Amino acid sequence: METTLPRMFRKVAQNHSEVPFQMSRCADGHFEPTTYKQAYENIIDFAGGLLSIGVQREDHIGLISDNRREWQIADMGLLSIGAVDVPRGCDASPGDLEYILSFAETKLVIVENSSQVQKILKLRGKLPLVSAFIIFEAPKDEDLAACRDAGVALYTFNEIIEKGKNFNAEQPGRVQEEMDKGAWDDLATIIFTSGTTGTPKGVMLSHGNFISQLEDICERIYLYPGDRGLLVLPVWHAFERSVEYVVLSQAATLCYSRPVGAVLLADIKTLNPQIIPAVPRVFEAVYDGIFRKMRKTGGITNVLFKFFTNIALFHSKLDRVLFAKTSRFKMDLRLLQWPAYVIPWLVCYPLKLLGGVLVFRKIRAMFGNNFRAGVSGGGALPPAVDKFFWAIGVKLVEGYGLTEMSPIVSVRPIRKPIFGNVGAPIRELASRVVDPATGKDVGKCKKGVLQLKGPTVMKGYYRQPELTAKVIDENGWFNTGDIAILTVNNEICLRGRIKDTIVQTGGENVEPLPIEMKMQESQYIKTAVVLGQDQRYLAALVVPEKAEIEQYCTDLALPYKDYSEMVKSAEVQQLIESEVAARINAKNGFKSYEKINKIALLEKEFEVGKELSAKQEMARYKVNEIYAREIKNLFRN
Repeated sequence: METTLPRMFRKVAQNHSEVPFQMSRCADGHFEPTTYKQAYENIIDFAGGLLSIGVQREDHIGLISDNRREWQIADMGLLSIGAVDVPRGCDASPGDLEYILSFAETKLVIVENSSQVQKILKLRGKLPLVSAFIIFEAPKDEDLAACRDAGVALYTFNEIIEKGKNFNAEQPGRVQEEMDKGAWDDLATIIFTSGTTGTPKGVMLSHGNFISQLEDICERIYLYPGDRGLLVLPVWHAFERSVEYVVLSQAATLCYSRPVGAVLLADIKTLNPQIIPAVPRVFEAVYDGIFRKMRKTGGITNVLFKFFTNIALFHSKLDRVLFAKTSRFKMDLRLLQWPAYVIPWLVCYPLKLLGGVLVFRKIRAMFGNNFRAGVSGGGALPPAVDKFFWAIGVKLVEGYGLTEMSPIVSVRPIRKPIFGNVGAPIRELASRVVDPATGKDVGKCKKGVLQLKGPTVMKGYYRQPELTAKVIDENGWFNTGDIAILTVNNEICLRGRIKDTIVQTGGENVEPLPIEMKMQESQYIKTAVVLGQDQRYLAALVVPEKAEIEQYCTDLALPYKDYSEMVKSAEVQQLIESEVAARINAKNGFKSYEKINKIALLEKEFEVGKELSAKQEMARYKVNEIYAREIKNLFRN
């Protein structure tokens, strides 16, 4: 394995020059390929263009753009000459950009479009170091005028490419010389966390941090030259970025889509990908869409769907126990279980096959003929979604990581996934679970805080050594802040976040995530937020599933004209309360103090940038701020 990302790309381009590197959507909707050879030539030219305008090794360069063909070209180009990217998406707020670009001391900012130029120019007084833009799309006249008035240079992407061609003609081999100077430990990026707990922190990741994980991950998420990965996550985020390195390091093809149901399904049909990495909400949306369609269809079709789904779920559960496909926390008892399990396994098997032919074959076809696996990361995959896709034969492997870990810690292998965990840590990492009070290793099969050590641990938080020292101890162990259990085979089972743990006045500790995921199994609940810190009981904010609530009110002929009235009605409140009570109870393994006593219904769905982070994780501190009044009412005596 090469020691820097650009040299890795160069090696792949030399060995697989005519293989498509990217499939990019054009204005008319069709996808156009760019080969590895073409992309490498563009990277060299872009790097030369940067050198021609004075960019130097270790310069911090802002990269404010969403997913598009030019992103990797620009990024690999600046990394080739030893510069450091500071990325963010187009949805970044002015406040975020002011903080990130000023704190990271960026002088040059690469932007996607006119909106980003105007957004940053309005912050000019607070960003005195910014002296130049490079814009991917054609600039508007007002951009040129505004930049001229502000004394800021404005180059187009194509201008930099042309400058690079001239530079490389005059100084042949200069870019390659700079590329060869790069070292394993050189800083590659400063990724500011999306801020689920407050002010973003600048995570410093080196070339070696990213490359260290590739050998093991490429064995678990395997691709062949020319295979396609359909990518929908924001490219500036660590998960998507690492996924792209996994894809390109195996000479496979990056295909860009969007996490919008109709668009994604159409692109799957067109591109026929082998893997689809995405956050859990994407797979949840597909799952919900399938069940919603079946309910809407009704009749014998829905009856057969329910019957064969229950058979498949039951058979898959038996299969996982009999053939060691589930997490183990004690001595293997399979030999004792075989007599009781094997007969129902045999009886259900033909019915499951029949369900595959009559029902599940059509669902599997939605993912294309070449589909190998979905890779879920960036948040917890709901067990109901996991079990369903496993049962119907759609392989979905769950992974786990953090930006500070570059970011991949573990993922179930496609060839032999084990249910109920997120896989064992990659072999480059040491792992342990410690008691949060004493810091002592509790060993396997006991709950505690997960700590990790190895070459993927970040270099630290940029200009914040005191925060770095809080999460990385003197021996190099990184405290993830995640509550976990290690199985007998060292696989990671996550149980929540220390920062999210609710401590009630009676001293009970409650992990909200399992309760929330169980609540969200209801067809009527889109999002649930469990509350109760320093309170006597638990309550919840609930965002209902709008289409299901509207259908419910129509079916019962309730006299409500618009959705706002429905959400405020006693009938819908009672419906949601009954749905929650049916799931959060002792029968389903919940303790008495985990019961939800009060519920407040929210009309508006959560949005990225408000209640949700860029990878669609809930930002609990923002929820507490935005819905302070509703929360106060839930706990009013």
